[in-house]
Amino acid sequence: MSIGGTQVKTAIGHVADRINSDYEGKEILFVAVLNGSFMFTSELVRKVKPLSRISFVKIASYQGETACAVKELIGLKEDLNGKHVILLEDIVDTGFTLDHVMTQIKSTWQPASIAVASLLFKPQSYRKSIPVNYVGLEIPNEFVIGWGLDYNGYGRNLEDIYVLDNSSSYHK
Repeated sequence: MSIGGTQVKTAIGHVADRINSDYEGKEILFVAVLNGSFMFTSELVRKVKPLSRISFVKIASYQGETACAVKELIGLKEDLNGKHVILLEDIVDTGFTLDHVMTQIKSTWQPASIAVASLLFKPQSYRKSIPVNYVGLEIPNEFVIGWGLDYNGYGRNLEDIYVLDNSSSYHK
């Protein structure tokens, strides 16, 4: 499987159109989860019309553990009380990271609303019940790189999205 950059940009445009419609007349505070969401975030926020601001956070997890070992949210210094918040993710897989971020936000602030936008979504892997409100593309349960997603730090800069095969290289 390969997803071309043009297809990715078109999908992001559709997400932006829905956000523009849903948030017309409202101010948005985007919270982008780094590192992987940076390319999706950059492309999306340029297409969003309502007044908006952006903040970036990073998730810290225990070294060598899975996504369910998330331990803290780093860098969120914005006051989210009363704000229309949209979390920006590169990919929602099992949902453990998303669940952690949502739990931390809801236990600390009282946003007016909170939604999730993700470039990619793996519905077959998803184990949580948090709605993913805006999805660029649904993909099968395969490991992908490109458009901000990486393998050991490599591949984030790829203009297309590729499946990582068993030999630890990407293919179209």
